[in-house]
Amino acid sequence: MFTSIKRLLIGRPLKSADLGEQKINKTKALAILSSDALSSVAYGPEQILIVLITVGAAAFWYSIPIAVGVLFLLTALILSYRQIIYSYPHGGGAYVVSKTNLGVNPGLIAGGSLLVDYILTVAVSVSAGTDAITSAFPSLHDFNVEIAIVFVILLTLLNLRGVTESASVLAYPVYLFVLALFILIAVGVYKILTGDVSQSLHTPIGTPVAGISLFILLRAFASGSSALTGVEAISNAIPNFKEPAPVNAARTLMMMGALLAILFSGIVTLAYFYGIVPKAEVTVVSQIAEETFGRNFMYFFIQGTTALILILAANTGYSAFPLLAVNLAKDKFIPRMFLVRGDRLGYSNGIIILGLASILLIVTFHAETEHLIPLYAVGVFVPFTLSQSGMMVKWLREKPVGWMSKFIINTTGALISFIVTIMFFLTKFSQVWSILVFLPIIVFIFHRIKKHYDAVGDQLRLTTCEVSPDIKGNVMILPVAGMTHVVENSLKYAKSLNPDQIIAVYVAFEREDEKKFEEKWEKWQPDIRLVTLHSHYRSLLGPLTKFVDTVANKAKEGDYQVTVVIPQFIPKKGWHNILHNQSSLLIRAYLLYKRDIVISTVPYHLKK
Repeated sequence: MFTSIKRLLIGRPLKSADLGEQKINKTKALAILSSDALSSVAYGPEQILIVLITVGAAAFWYSIPIAVGVLFLLTALILSYRQIIYSYPHGGGAYVVSKTNLGVNPGLIAGGSLLVDYILTVAVSVSAGTDAITSAFPSLHDFNVEIAIVFVILLTLLNLRGVTESASVLAYPVYLFVLALFILIAVGVYKILTGDVSQSLHTPIGTPVAGISLFILLRAFASGSSALTGVEAISNAIPNFKEPAPVNAARTLMMMGALLAILFSGIVTLAYFYGIVPKAEVTVVSQIAEETFGRNFMYFFIQGTTALILILAANTGYSAFPLLAVNLAKDKFIPRMFLVRGDRLGYSNGIIILGLASILLIVTFHAETEHLIPLYAVGVFVPFTLSQSGMMVKWLREKPVGWMSKFIINTTGALISFIVTIMFFLTKFSQVWSILVFLPIIVFIFHRIKKHYDAVGDQLRLTTCEVSPDIKGNVMILPVAGMTHVVENSLKYAKSLNPDQIIAVYVAFEREDEKKFEEKWEKWQPDIRLVTLHSHYRSLLGPLTKFVDTVANKAKEGDYQVTVVIPQFIPKKGWHNILHNQSSLLIRAYLLYKRDIVISTVPYHLKK
């Protein structure tokens, strides 16, 4: 039944030879890897206005020069990540760049930040998409968390079906969103140029505003820079591209940068000329669409596509998180399970972990986007700063032809990214302080996992000097609970191995039961030694394990191996197991951690 449900939800398994068919072209890649960056225009401009409104609506004209600054940073980042794609064509992005050029710990900080950031990508995107839906249908506002969780589950299932299939489905909503915003911006600009928009709605550019300060402007710039989240995703997901992968990835990155610049500047411009004031339950894009078209088909088309891309922007996380996890797992900093491909050739464990962690965040923050965005943004700009710094070190160390221009680009990106990061800590410390706690913890965990894998490797490697003694014989211990076909079956198995000795062990809770069992055993199996143990506290495990320890210590002196043979009957139906004590499972689980003991389970299958 489980297999049938699994096939229904994620499809039939794919052969390993089909891996090449799971690579995506530039058109699909632009949709699934740029959706996070493109969707951020739905809330990036709004974050600028939220800061400026603290001074007053008269300060909204500052959104124009702030937007220019954001576009300048975008240009530096796009050019820098283009260099990263060609320099590190196997993916890994900020993690690989930082680890290679700055050292292991900076690399782990970048990798840890991005892992958390991709979880936040899913949580923020789905929460923002839910906000867009409830802006159009206010009656649904109380169900934000439930709606968001449903969308995360659907996206997780879609991605488990494979990269190609998810890309085919998700490409259409992304391009519809781009089309919708192009129409919105074109019609809005036309209305402004033809004088349909009143000049009284906005303060003229250059108007002096009381209370404005450099600190507030930098704070607004940092908030607006949240629109640049997702820019690094393409550099992490290079292995998903068709060959030549680096060329296709670089071209996709440039196209994403151009689209993001046009959409971001367009929304900021319309918000300024329309005099849009940010509201708690109505997004800025929703207000612009209503001012431009009224509440007609176009309004709902824009809201619908905005909601869709905000939700589907989470797919950037689903595309990049598993590949980043693969790089970390290859370096033994996270569990090896992230290297395993699932039935559909995707890294299923990474996809599932991402979905579960995102749901936990959504529930914790009640799907409130404004509480998640600052933490989300600072989690991006830490790797931005480290990756740019890493590239600076690379150019200074290698000094290839034309390295100076590349060095200037990376220096500019690193400096601005560092300023934005500091501004987030200064202005939103109450919302982002947790990153100062969890990043050191994550790096510590990475090192502990690495230490474990190194220790395991050292102990398993055949070149080590450890020599185990030869086994001269075998003593078998058989725990018995009665005289049944299950025990008989296990005894036959034990005898077939010709051990030096078989010891049956019976744990009795009452003295009378002990004597009766000994008499019956003598008649049934007179050639097998029986040891009865009395349990004063009605514990099966305590007396049995003490006896096993005693025998094991004696056997060790003579280089004998102790094997515990555990009889276990298997019910015909799986749910029948809950009707039985499963004492054999408890014994096996405990003894597994005992040294120098072999555990053998002998199953007896019931037929009805």
